[in-house]
This record gives sequence, structure tokens and C-alpha cells, in this order.
Amino acid sequence: MSSEFHCVDPCNAALGLSSQFAGIELTCLPEKGSTSQLSTRKAQHQPWDQIEGVDDPKATTFYLGKKIAFVYRARKEIRGTKIRVIWGKVTRPHGNSGVVRAQFRRNLPPKSFGASVRIMLYPSSV
Repeated sequence: MSSEFHCVDPCNAALGLSSQFAGIELTCLPEKGSTSQLSTRKAQHQPWDQIEGVDDPKATTFYLGKKIAFVYRARKEIRGTKIRVIWGKVTRPHGNSGVVRAQFRRNLPPKSFGASVRIMLYPSSV
């Protein structure tokens, strides 16, 4: 085995893995969550998101700054695919039940409420 470590996934590079993992492909799967509702200001680019397995505000601090993606299927095919993504990031906790507020680049469509989102585990602050 060589002493170099080659990361394919951006999550692996962010973890700063040592050379003992040389030659092993590690994967970084996204966390699951769901959009719950808009804020009272009706800012459609800042919905509240519930992350699976997160039940208190202290646990939400790990997810602050992480990328979040709303993946959906459109009717019209663009660049060879019908799957589209609206990207955002987790900005702050909301309340005492593990809900976070996320800010998206574009407004989310109405069908996104109650739909699932993916919380990527990068960028990492570890």
C-alpha cells in the first residue's frame, strides 16, 4: 500500500484522514431531513427543517453551515436530465426541538413543504 491518501469525496478531504486509510474508498452519505413550514415573515427562501435524529438545540450546532439540497424532478429535460437541485445552507437553530433554519439560493416551490431534503456533511469544521 502506498502512503498517499487519495480522496474522491469532498467529505473525506474535509475529515483530514491520516495515511492509515490509504487505498480505502470512504463514502459520505447525506443526512435526511424534511421541510416543515415557512417562517411567519413568509420568506420562502428560509424554511424550517427538521433533521432526522436531532432533538435538541445542542445537537443542531454540528449542522450549522452545512450544505442542504432540495432535489426534485421537473417536466422539462435540461442538459440531459429532469432532476434539479435547489442548494442552501443551514444558518441557525430554531426553537428547542432540533429544528434548524436554512437559507436557499432561490425560493422553494410550494410542493417542497413536508418534502424531504438532504443535509450534506460538508463543509466540515472538525
